[in-house]
Amino acid sequence: MTAEPVRLGGMALANGVLVHGPRHWACAVRTGDGQLRLASGEKTVRSVDVRSPLLRGPARIAEVFALFPPVRRALPQVELPFQQARVLAAMLGTALVVRSLRASRLSPAAQEVVAALLATGPAALALRGTAIAAYHGAEHISIGSYEHGEARPREHERCGSHMLGPLLVTTVAGNVLAGRLGSTPRARALARAGVGVASLAAATEVFGWMLRHPDHPLSRALARPGHELQARFLTAEPTPAQLEVAQAALAECLRLELPAAGAAAA
Repeated sequence: MTAEPVRLGGMALANGVLVHGPRHWACAVRTGDGQLRLASGEKTVRSVDVRSPLLRGPARIAEVFALFPPVRRALPQVELPFQQARVLAAMLGTALVVRSLRASRLSPAAQEVVAALLATGPAALALRGTAIAAYHGAEHISIGSYEHGEARPREHERCGSHMLGPLLVTTVAGNVLAGRLGSTPRARALARAGVGVASLAAATEVFGWMLRHPDHPLSRALARPGHELQARFLTAEPTPAQLEVAQAALAECLRLELPAAGAAAA
């Protein structure tokens, strides 16, 4: 009987690819002089151990951020996406615009819709045509080809960009509700913080449902915004050298994960 593929995630870097499984990670980069460098290790935060639906989404975010320090220590040459000046500028610009939007005369619902769209737009434009987009494509091709057992395109159905649709719905609805619950700016800020966690948790569960029912009309509708964002802005066709980097990270992560997967099944 053929074993189920290990469930993998990934992140495109400015000079490489980070691949992570349930319990391990592997990162490969291409240095300025053309060398391929590789490092790997065990996760300190593991969302696979979290069973609560309310905590699963936040745990997955925490799991990824917890990878950055050990990756930087093991592989000093790594260039994380938010180290890029154009990405930082886009994030700062978005934060300033969203802050001014909160003080506008738009209705609460309109404010939240515009804010949610602005949160992705500048970052997508900043990434378009960059090495990060190409490494993102390489990450998807490598992981997708492994999971499906055949050559796959640079778009992947489990990419985080597909969270955009459900996250837009849950965040807009949650923040409108939070604005009505809070009678003072401080109360509204606290309500928004709580709603942010709940919105992420709800979006994660909806996303899981979408993956289990990919042909459902609602699933396709919710996935469409993220798919377009992924195809048009967030990914690009990688070079053979970039694909080699992604394949190296994938192979190293599987080397660590497969014995662990076998032990867990036993």
